Order: sequence, then C-alpha cells, then structure tokens
Amino acid sequence: MYDLSDKCVLVTGASKGIGAVTARRMADAGAYVVAHYGSDRAGAEAAMDGIDANSYRLVGADFTQLDQVESLWDEAERWRGRVDVFVNNAAMMLFGDGFDEPVEQWDDIWERTFRVNVLASSRLLRRAVLHYLGHGGGAIITLSSWAAQKGVTNPATIAYGASKAAVHNATQTIARAHAADGVLAYCIAPGVVRTRLSEDFAASMGGEEDVTKGLAMKEWVPPEDIAETCVFLATGIARHLTGATLDINGASYVR
Repeated sequence: MYDLSDKCVLVTGASKGIGAVTARRMADAGAYVVAHYGSDRAGAEAAMDGIDANSYRLVGADFTQLDQVESLWDEAERWRGRVDVFVNNAAMMLFGDGFDEPVEQWDDIWERTFRVNVLASSRLLRRAVLHYLGHGGGAIITLSSWAAQKGVTNPATIAYGASKAAVHNATQTIARAHAADGVLAYCIAPGVVRTRLSEDFAASMGGEEDVTKGLAMKEWVPPEDIAETCVFLATGIARHLTGATLDINGASYVR
C-alpha cells in the first residue's frame, strides 16, 4: 500500500471509467481527493461511496466553459490550501465519418473535442505549473493514449487521437522545462481499457471480440491497473521518471 496521507489530489473526469477508479484508489491511499465531474454527479458520488466525507470534495465543472475550468482549480486549491497532485484525465471521444464526412461536421467534431480535451486540460496544466512553482513542486499525471503515438485505427476518432497527442506533448514540455523546480510530469498511455469509451470504440470497429483478437494478452486492461500506477506516481518516490510515458497495454504496442 502506498501512503498519500495529507496529499491533496485533483482528479478530473472522476464520475466513470479510469477517473472514478483512480479517485477512489487515491482516497484509499490516504489522500484528500477533489473528484471532478462534468454532468454525472451521481457517478462521482458512487465512485466515492463509503469514503470518509471529510476526505473528499465533489466539484462539478463543464469543460466546454473555461470559466468553470478555472473555478475548478480555485476550489480545489482553497479546500486544503494547495494541490499536490493533478490527474489530468477528463476527455471526450466523438465519432464522425472520418475524411468522408461533411466539412461542417468535421470542423464541429474537431472544435468540440479540442475544446474539452486540449484547451480545458491545458488551462489546468497551466494552473498546476503556476501553483507548483509557488509551492515547492508537485506532480502532474496526464492520461494520454497509445493513439497519441501510433495514431488511431479508426479515422472516425481522428480528432480524439490528435487531442491526446497534444496534451501528451504539453505534459512532456512541462517535465523538461520545470524538472529542476520540482514539477514532476508523467504521461500514462493506456491501450484498450475496460471503460465506456473503449466499449464505444470497439462497437465502431466491429465489436469487442474483433478488438480483443488483436491484443497480445487477449484481454482488456482493467482500470485498476491504471489507477494503481497513478497512485504510485502520486507518491513522488520515482522523481526521475518525470517526463516518462508509461505504456499500459498488455504488450500489444511495444516501442
């Protein structure tokens, strides 16, 4: 068991999937958790069910509204006086028709995806860096994707893959620029994780069976594997991993 006692951790997208499991696992390790949700408060409540009410806060913020993104960080910082770890997880995946779709639909999908996955996330990355520079350091853990490095297999999700590459690069830039300042920044690049997003993607690719056939372990990554890695990074015991990308895909993509 890792010990995160007295650390304050902000987890975005904590109402479902990787974010929900990670928020709970952080709390189990002793952290004070700010669990962000977009519209699904019930999902965030379920994720933290049974956790001491004094050790977490549920904070809603619509990531299409940048003033709400800023307010999310403000509230997280006010609660405990500082944020020690930022888990940059919230993201959306919109499906189009790839290169054949009407240009209006193409532009709409790219703009909506980048507003949430890149612009909102980068606002929080900026706030985290500024905060850490004034508080002796801290950690950023960005949930990227293997698609950020190898491209997506379905052009219908090209905007999603490109958005993950953008926040991946931004996180690496932070790591390089501020390692000496104690700002630790990591990327986790999952493969096919058992989440609603991956299930939706699998449906677009012919179903779960077809997707699973292409995986080296012939199974999907449990969200708990990602959450446990986030907790490990949150401890700060592996400082020289800053800037690294941790591939968690069951050997389906080895680089």
